[in-house]
Amino acid sequence: MTSTDAILAGKYPAKAHARRVAEYLRQHGGLGEGSDGVIYLEAQKTRLHEDTDTELPFRQRRPFYYLSGCLLPDAALTYHFNADELTLYIPPLDPDAVVWSGLPLSPEEAEKQYDVDRVRFTTDVNAALGELAGKTGDKGVLFAIKEQVSEGISFAPFTNSDIGSTLRAAIEETRVVKDDYEIALIRKANEITNLAHRAVLRAARTASNERELEAAFIGTCIAHGARQMAYHPIVASGTSSATLHYVSNDQPLVDPETQERKLNLLLDAGGEYRAYAADVTRTFPLSGKFTPRSRAIYDLVLQMQLECLDMIKEGVQWEDVHVHAHRVAICGLLKLGILRSGSEDELLEKRISTAFFPHGLGHYLGLDTHDTGGHANYQDPDPMFRYLRVRGKLPAGSVITVEPGVYFCRFIIEPFLKDPAKAKYIDQSVLDEYWSVGGVRIEDNVVITKDGHENLTTAPKVAEEVQALVGESV
Repeated sequence: MTSTDAILAGKYPAKAHARRVAEYLRQHGGLGEGSDGVIYLEAQKTRLHEDTDTELPFRQRRPFYYLSGCLLPDAALTYHFNADELTLYIPPLDPDAVVWSGLPLSPEEAEKQYDVDRVRFTTDVNAALGELAGKTGDKGVLFAIKEQVSEGISFAPFTNSDIGSTLRAAIEETRVVKDDYEIALIRKANEITNLAHRAVLRAARTASNERELEAAFIGTCIAHGARQMAYHPIVASGTSSATLHYVSNDQPLVDPETQERKLNLLLDAGGEYRAYAADVTRTFPLSGKFTPRSRAIYDLVLQMQLECLDMIKEGVQWEDVHVHAHRVAICGLLKLGILRSGSEDELLEKRISTAFFPHGLGHYLGLDTHDTGGHANYQDPDPMFRYLRVRGKLPAGSVITVEPGVYFCRFIIEPFLKDPAKAKYIDQSVLDEYWSVGGVRIEDNVVITKDGHENLTTAPKVAEEVQALVGESV
């Protein structure tokens, strides 16, 4: 098996991606027999903070990156279908900018670095588009994304153009199935994220505020080559862990009322490596040892995840895996006495488990944390599926998160308690003993294979190992 670093020593397979997008457009983009096409995409622009010449943090446009592997701002690309020619356009040298930023990448250096056929300057774009229009003729179609075309770019030479959503949709669909290089990038992001999660576990016993743990995570990622976070880290202590996308990360780890250390901390954080994301969640005891009730919920969530992982392989219906997670949650909550007065099937039918597990089981992962192609239906009237970000069968080569959770969030649960038809299924006296647990979520990133899956996430999740790592800081 080729190592991750050996795979990543090669070039990002931009041209293979361009071919895939072109083939998708031939099949689904309305191209007739004997037709030809040209793709035009632009990089993200350099943008400045208001009232200053300091640049805003840069994040490359994902459609452009997918067909270029290039993280330069202010660049562009074209891909000519029939000629199978991918051209990258980079900004020309600006003598004033060199004073501050040094020499830019030259066309010769760019040709060596990127998987493209030619490199030209962005000042040549309109002339190049005119040349391509002449080559494609009356049967040529120019594809671009409307809101990602700069003023002054002219598609007038083309007889036919599709400047709308067709190209974006084609890229979003082709991004679902990853090649070996993309999987290696996500694996690398996970390797770094694992180191950062471990750093947080070791810092947990001596830290006094959530922000210290956020700093431990980010610092470890940067030190190991992931300078960007895939998303804003969630560092939620105590009952804040019941807020799904908590982002304050500034609360003390000691309860101001009891002066005791809060029970648990939920860390949902992932590094980004060369534009590809990791997305990993772990929940652990701040004292180094779970309380009996928080351990019971932790074990339940881990069981939900492990049973769902056992189901995953090419062609599995994601909705079925999601429902199974709810079934496991229902059985566990019944055993704990939090749920009552109904069979597993009845509680599932009444959607009672959505009070404790309100979100979807997972989402695609890649260039975006919530990657494209999932076909979510946020208008679904069924609360069990409304927030499920992936619908349908999973293809081999896709990367998906598996992130069940159980939460004790008053805002979500109390409407169930106020509804007599639903409240009868919840034993409030037992529930009251669990509010302090907050929320528990465990999340891994897995590659779908023909016969199963490969788990890319190595951050510890066995309760004993988690407790031991927190204990090391004592």
